[in-house]
Amino acid sequence: MAHFSPNYYTRGSIECWDAIRDWELNYHLGCAIKYICRAGFKSNNTKANDLKKAIHYLENELLHSHIPDGSGGAIPRSLLSDDREE
Repeated sequence: MAHFSPNYYTRGSIECWDAIRDWELNYHLGCAIKYICRAGFKSNNTKANDLKKAIHYLENELLHSHIPDGSGGAIPRSLLSDDREE
């Protein structure tokens, strides 16, 4: 299978998915990095939407992550912003 990666997922000589794999990021963090990498580069007027998507994945990670010592780690829903634009 031929390898194709759009330019908006590459910064310098590093491709977004190579960094995600190398850093061993989970699904939510990997998606956040993907949207941060392409923010404003995919097409005109996508930066804000891509950053909102990255925030969505970061919030989801915070809600579902746990500190290794077993004490939890999720952010209370009351601290999350309810005034985000969809």
